[in-house]
Amino acid sequence: MTPFTFEEIHLNQTTIFLCRFDDFNTDIYLDYLSTVEIDKLKTFKSESRKKEFIASRILRHRILGFKTIHYSQHGAPYIKGKGFISISHCKNWAGIALNEEFSVGLDLEPPRENIFELSHKFLSDNERIKFDIHSKLEVTKIWSAKEALYKLAGRKKIIFKTELLLDKDLNGNWSGRIMNPDSILSVNLNIFEHKEIIVSINKSKIVEHKRNI
Repeated sequence: MTPFTFEEIHLNQTTIFLCRFDDFNTDIYLDYLSTVEIDKLKTFKSESRKKEFIASRILRHRILGFKTIHYSQHGAPYIKGKGFISISHCKNWAGIALNEEFSVGLDLEPPRENIFELSHKFLSDNERIKFDIHSKLEVTKIWSAKEALYKLAGRKKIIFKTELLLDKDLNGNWSGRIMNPDSILSVNLNIFEHKEIIVSINKSKIVEHKRNI
C-alpha cells in the first residue's frame, strides 16, 4: 500500500495539489529526485524534513512530470514554462500551488500548541484588536497568512509584526499588506481549514501602491 494520497483544491485561477503521506523509507523514492535535489536532501538532518522534501518532489512529478524546480535569488520556486508555483509542507503534508496568471504564496500549517508563546513576535497592535487573539486557531491562521505573504514579498529580512499586516472584514474576507520601503503591496487572501491543517494562499494578483516618501 502506498504511503501517499493525493487531492486537488480548485480556487478560481489557482489549483492547490496536496499530498498526504504516512511514514516511509526515504531511500525507496530517490528516483523522483534530480542529482541536485539528492545533494540537497543530504543536507537535511531531520528525517521529517527529508520526508517532506521527497513528498513535495513526488507531488511535483505527479502533476508536472520530471520538471526541474528552480529558485529565484529570494528563494521563491518556479518551473519554466508552467506558470507560477508555491511549495509548502508541514507534518505529513506537502502542497504545490499552481497559477498560470500571477504569483502565488502557499502555506500549510497545523494548529500550533505553542502559538500564544510566539504571538508577540508577529501580531501587530491593530491585529490584536481586529482578530480573536485568544483563539489558538485564529492566531495560527494569522501566522499562516503571514507566511503566505512572506512568500509573495520577494525579499528577505521582513519583520512579520510591522511589515506583513492583515485585516478581515465583517464577512470574514482576509486581506494582506506587504510594507516595503517605497511601496505597499496589497492582496486578497484565502484562509481556510482543510482536514487537520490550515491552508493560506492569495486569491488575487498583488496590487502595488507607491508610498509618498
